[in-house]
Amino acid sequence: MNNSSSLEEQFNCVVEVVLADFSDIVVDVQLRFTPSGVVEKLRIFLLDESFVDVWLSTSGKYSYHWEQRHVRGLIYRHDNAPHSKWKDIKTFPKHFHDGYEDNVKESYIPDDALLAISYFLCFIRDFLKKHQRIS
Repeated sequence: MNNSSSLEEQFNCVVEVVLADFSDIVVDVQLRFTPSGVVEKLRIFLLDESFVDVWLSTSGKYSYHWEQRHVRGLIYRHDNAPHSKWKDIKTFPKHFHDGYEDNVKESYIPDDALLAISYFLCFIRDFLKKHQRIS
């Protein structure tokens, strides 16, 4: 099995978890593909009109990005891009953009994609409940 097939299987497993466990906050999911047909990312549409983009790679790089600047001016993102700007973060290269691009903290998101998406969507569900977007 080649790496792109393996990556697509990983994305498909993430989709299954999202649909099975988070139907209370998820409106739709879409796999996005490169022009050559390789899965590039997963977009998860949420009930508050925001969305989550999930990027995974065969090299282990990832990003879980909750885009809500158009809804409430915020972003939340866990990623492991080794930006030298964040080298003093205890969990480097893992880091968490907490509300804004330059508000960066330690990230304790699991390395496993299935556990990571659950971790992140639980964070989002709690945020939405707190801000009365869901009951």
